[in-house]
Amino acid sequence: QMQLVESGGGLVQAGGSLRLSCEVTGRIRTTYAMGWFRQAPGKDREFVASINWMSDITSYADSVKGRFTISRDNVKNLGYLQMNNLNIGDTATYYCAADDRYSAVEDGRSRHWGQGTQVTVST
Repeated sequence: QMQLVESGGGLVQAGGSLRLSCEVTGRIRTTYAMGWFRQAPGKDREFVASINWMSDITSYADSVKGRFTISRDNVKNLGYLQMNNLNIGDTATYYCAADDRYSAVEDGRSRHWGQGTQVTVST
């Protein structure tokens, strides 16, 4: 069973940047896709970004395109979400997800999830 642990969240002013990390440990499959989701208070969880094993396929929610960048380091089993030009609407708990099926990551049906890291953007 894979375990995912997010880190890097915190409080940042609007216009600022944060980089989230996702460490994958445990019984790791040979290849797996990764993704990031977020959930704001009172709202449903929403897709943010996804990346396949080779890092040659990525996808982003329209709300973060041009501001967020997903990446990964397969040697270290780490995933990243670089978030720039943050705004109030980005305030949420961010969750890392992983699955051997890229489509499952995109659709929010990943079998493996982290506990989340809080990102708060202030004015």
